[in-house]
Amino acid sequence: MQITMIGLDLAKNVFQVHGIDQEGKVGVRRSLRRSEVVDYFAKLPPCLVGIEACATAHHWAREIGRFGHTVRLMPPAYVKPYVKRNKNDIADAEAICEAVTRPNMRFVAVKTAAQQSVLMLHRCRVLLVRQRTMLANAIRAHLAEFGIAMPQGIRTLLTALNVPKNEMNNLPDLVRIALTPMTASLIELGQRIKALEIEIAREHRGNETSRRLETIPGFGVITSTAMAATVADPTAFKSGREFAAWLGLTPRESSSGGKQRLGSITKMGDGYLRTLLVVGATAVIRFAREEGSAKTAWIRKLMEKKPAKVVAVALANKMARIAWALMTRGEIYRAIPA
Repeated sequence: MQITMIGLDLAKNVFQVHGIDQEGKVGVRRSLRRSEVVDYFAKLPPCLVGIEACATAHHWAREIGRFGHTVRLMPPAYVKPYVKRNKNDIADAEAICEAVTRPNMRFVAVKTAAQQSVLMLHRCRVLLVRQRTMLANAIRAHLAEFGIAMPQGIRTLLTALNVPKNEMNNLPDLVRIALTPMTASLIELGQRIKALEIEIAREHRGNETSRRLETIPGFGVITSTAMAATVADPTAFKSGREFAAWLGLTPRESSSGGKQRLGSITKMGDGYLRTLLVVGATAVIRFAREEGSAKTAWIRKLMEKKPAKVVAVALANKMARIAWALMTRGEIYRAIPA
């Protein structure tokens, strides 16, 4: 029997395969150990392989695609409706095989190893920044118990800890012993974050798409490299509006009976990219207030009617649409004359 379509349910050690022929008849239904997956698909004639876009999915898509197979990644939320009754590995593989044949199914572009490496730099940096913030807050809280109020900001905190003060000299010896390793860890985390940022900047200089994205107001090195690495194929989106909706920057709709009801933003898609866009939009709004130029008049006009956070999300939506246009057309940002 010639297998034309396969649904592959990924796991840590045991993978489930569900294959059908051209007529839709089940041709194979078996489980594979992790060490058997590559050999199995190497011997199989080229076919369509459907995989859920979950952990390790991009790695296995690249490995299976080396043997001439057409690999399609799908969001797990779009595969779930095809699961029949109880959920198990066999039912999941069958649902994946069924979902990959749907003409209106939305697929996820397979990322390269280089793109995943850049995203790993970003994820590690976010984790270290979170740990540094936890340490700084812990140091402030401990000193507050002894009546010492430390200033805000990591740099000002380190400066205040290093400068001898009368109130710091009155601390018990045990407090100094406890805070010494925490202060050393705070400094070490700052150095590690700086090292990761240097690598991100080096990747930015060597990536043409990232350099073009940086020309957009509100886009920096971090946002540009994250956008270029996350969006593997911008042409998968029909328009900038669809791209902004994928990022979760559009209102959630709950309409019925001809009545349109719009709520807050959906917050779907990549939360990290959405956060960077909103932060960048906030910076643009702050400079728009100070500059007072005609190019940013529409932002100030919107600020008169809406809260600042709502305007920031609206501007982030616009920035996402501009980014999609630059990535698809291969151009740089050109501001429209006021």
